[in-house]
Amino acid sequence: MPENHEDFLCVREDVVESVMAQMPPDEILYDLAELFKVFGDTTRIRILYALFESELCVNDMAQLLGLSQTAVSHQLRVLKNNKLVKFRKEGKIIFYSLSDDHVKSLIETGMEHVEE
Repeated sequence: MPENHEDFLCVREDVVESVMAQMPPDEILYDLAELFKVFGDTTRIRILYALFESELCVNDMAQLLGLSQTAVSHQLRVLKNNKLVKFRKEGKIIFYSLSDDHVKSLIETGMEHVEE
């Protein structure tokens, strides 16, 4: 098995070098892969979809999705840690919303792909 790209026979070495020059660093690609793992859970997708329409508190989401408050809180923590949702406090109630329009765009693009 070849040890590095120099051991391969490249018909179009200029193309390979051009593509390699455009590749992000491995740590960025790792972070991207980790982000996409977050979308691998149906409950998290349902929460994000619900937040398309309105900011919601945990109780609202639990009722809407038919889940326990604990389950919703756990998934919100994952989403918050991955910068997909943000929150604001109003008294003792915490309201969650999508972090930015990129989150909605990611979901919408995924939906377009699935529905093709």
